[in-house]
Amino acid sequence: MVDTSAMIVAKGGFDAIAMNGSPPPRLFHFGLATLAFALAWVPASADPPTVLALARPIPRLEDSNPKLASHLNLLGVPRWHANGFAGQGVKVAVLDTGFRDWRRSAGREIAAEPMWKSFRADADLEARDSRHGVLCAEVVNAIAPRTQTLFANWEPDNPASFLQAVRWAKEQGAKIITCSVVVPSWSDGDGGGPIHRELERILGDGTHPGDALFFASAGNTALRHWSGNLCTDKDGWHHWTPGDVHNRLQPWGAEPVLVELYGSLRRNMVMQVVDSATGAVVAEGRPRFESSDPAWTRASVRVEPMAGRSYSVRLFAASGGVGSRFHLVVLGGNLEIATFEGSVPFPGDGREVIAVGAIDREGKRLAYSSCGVDRGPRPELAGMVPFPCKGRDKPFSGTSAAAPQAAAVAAVIWSRHPDWTAAQVKQALQRSAQDVGAEGVDNETGHGLVRLP
Repeated sequence: MVDTSAMIVAKGGFDAIAMNGSPPPRLFHFGLATLAFALAWVPASADPPTVLALARPIPRLEDSNPKLASHLNLLGVPRWHANGFAGQGVKVAVLDTGFRDWRRSAGREIAAEPMWKSFRADADLEARDSRHGVLCAEVVNAIAPRTQTLFANWEPDNPASFLQAVRWAKEQGAKIITCSVVVPSWSDGDGGGPIHRELERILGDGTHPGDALFFASAGNTALRHWSGNLCTDKDGWHHWTPGDVHNRLQPWGAEPVLVELYGSLRRNMVMQVVDSATGAVVAEGRPRFESSDPAWTRASVRVEPMAGRSYSVRLFAASGGVGSRFHLVVLGGNLEIATFEGSVPFPGDGREVIAVGAIDREGKRLAYSSCGVDRGPRPELAGMVPFPCKGRDKPFSGTSAAAPQAAAVAAVIWSRHPDWTAAQVKQALQRSAQDVGAEGVDNETGHGLVRLP
């Protein structure tokens, strides 16, 4: 039961939160519960803004899309729009692999004329039969409809082309980059490796003009990830838990399943996927040493599942004993023995990236939303999902829908404070987030629900 006897309810939007830079407590309707919380206002320079006149009015959604209107209201969007701040002057780059038929959404669900460039070998932005990136752009457009949007994709399994896409976006003036595609084996699973180092260099430390913010989905891998130290028996087989050398893999369907192993691996390690019924090896992979960094090595196998069959993953190390920490993740299936701690994959595991997890309307972390470990909050923020769409009946779900919400909220704040650095905008996001889940900053939802102050 919430005690509301001493509450002051702010009703006047910006005018009501501008008393010496400190807002009053506010009633916030969050799902079925009514929560009371005090918003920590952004630095003292954030005086109440003068209402700006926008070139084109922002359409009201109450009648045309009441679910989306309700969602945006929970994030505090309407009062910022009403006061003239909707992302104008801010460029947001959406990095993704799925932009099929984006033009049919242009000017409706997404920006009318996005700038784009493909860093694939075939230079085809629409090569993959997916609209995942278009949905991410729709989220940005709903929250920050006056931003300029950029699209970029890259060559699969080519981190150099991914970094080229990031570099291009920043060169075009993007202050914000959002990416809801995860590639677990592109790091050591703990924010290290050469790709992270270069990404950090490109983005800057956030304190200089031109530095950018990079938002990434925390990943939907909490139920299909394992991490820990290598621990083998006398025969060289790794134990996922004491006595278990087989980790059951359950494919989601007939689509191919990718199993990735990454971290500090040994040269004599062998990863196998076996048929649970027959014990036959259906796929096998060994570590690839592609970098001078010993903490980043990887192995992967691809499995074409057969109907009615079940599989398991096992790991062999000829030298045996206890070894360094590594990660295993399954894309396209679940693991029976899983650890949600440390399950945030690349790019969200890096300190230069703002990872965004997923919560429901009650403020609870969704079971699939990846989590960090005790080395600072990871993810840093959480987005409420699913996100209602205008372009289709089915809402946009997963942490994929969470990251662009945070990116768009940042764009709206930056449009109010164009002189701020990336670090100041990030600080404003952290301070205005509503604490959910465990009290305080944690490794499941970070600072809390991302919303406008």
